[in-house]
Amino acid sequence: MIGFALHAASWENITYGKGASMFDLLTVEIADSLVRDSVAPFGQETVPLEQAAGRILHQSVKAERALPPYDRVILDGIAVRWQPNLSAFTLCGTQPAGHPPITLPDAPVSNGTASAIAVMTGSVLPFGTDTVIPREHFKIAGDQVTLREGCLPSKGQHIHPRGADCEAGAILLQAGIRLTSPEMAILAANGVSHPSVTTIPSIAIISTGDELVAPDAPVEAWQIRRSNDYAISASLSRKGFTRQALCLLPDDLPRMTESLATLLDQHDVLVLSGGVSMGQFDFVPKALTALGVKTVFYKVAQRPGKPFWFGLSAKGQPVFALPGNPVSALACCSRHVVPALLAAQGLSVAPLRVLLDASLTPLPTMTRFVPVRLIHDENGAARAQPHPMPTSGDFNRLGVTHGLVELAPGETPLPPGSVVPFYEW
Repeated sequence: MIGFALHAASWENITYGKGASMFDLLTVEIADSLVRDSVAPFGQETVPLEQAAGRILHQSVKAERALPPYDRVILDGIAVRWQPNLSAFTLCGTQPAGHPPITLPDAPVSNGTASAIAVMTGSVLPFGTDTVIPREHFKIAGDQVTLREGCLPSKGQHIHPRGADCEAGAILLQAGIRLTSPEMAILAANGVSHPSVTTIPSIAIISTGDELVAPDAPVEAWQIRRSNDYAISASLSRKGFTRQALCLLPDDLPRMTESLATLLDQHDVLVLSGGVSMGQFDFVPKALTALGVKTVFYKVAQRPGKPFWFGLSAKGQPVFALPGNPVSALACCSRHVVPALLAAQGLSVAPLRVLLDASLTPLPTMTRFVPVRLIHDENGAARAQPHPMPTSGDFNRLGVTHGLVELAPGETPLPPGSVVPFYEW
């Protein structure tokens, strides 16, 4: 498990307003700030380069040497010492890629013929040459090369000069970026065989409720198949949080408390769904409190997802307790859980800004989340096509959507073309 250091976090001194308490509704912005300030960084580890793709870089990377490290030939052809009006050459050697540079003979030009060396793409430029003529620009017979009609070489052409990309020691990568294809190439090209990356936390994804059964289990008329944990798992996995354990807890306070104690011993982060509303069997807050998990906040002025609970264990482990309704759970995960965990890995990415494709009306006193499908207009701009769900339990039609947009509280409808933040599932 990751070692957590408890923050002297801002939530300990948060002011909710005159006569208010930590159990009053928070704005989305305050809830977001409290979560991010409370979740400690996950630390770092060193991994072999072949295991680093998709991870968050925890170090800066400098150029090992000037890039390219030598005058590099860009095209197959011949390397020559440029002189005006030359059209014929005699081959006197070959420069393969990956071999030390050979030297162009210092022979005088005679009868309009000069020396040339055959070169390959990526090879070092031979000593004594300064120009490359591509293979398609000349004819060759034995060791004699004749330029095609109209070929007029310019001095220095088709050479990638040493240090043109960067000098030795230049910063190429900064900490806090995800390692995709270009970054992996940069690491490899600069001798970083074991990069330092942010640790992936171990996350327990927990569904609660006696009404839930497994996807492959027999289901009675009064039961439903569990789905929240699979949706949350997918949302976390696509962001690189692949160390997961999925489990189901019953609506039984002693058994739930015992199981949560074990999960806190085994994992760095807990993400629960269900059991956080005001029902008789909503035991999650009681069980967590009994285990010393301190409530940071409960309930946020957002729809869907109002009964969102967040706390910290005695060791500083973040515990997210999301509503049980599927749309609510996924909205809270996409808007709050994923961004907070990414920030704890050192990756802070602003949400995508998209244009509404149709008018939407915000809520007067709460932030509204609306599922949308992204489409692209003729100019390539991302437009959000709204797909409001009738209820927060109606998730079967979410398959046509890509995420949700966030509408700040207000009473004036937002017209098509309004710019709003988007969070993907």
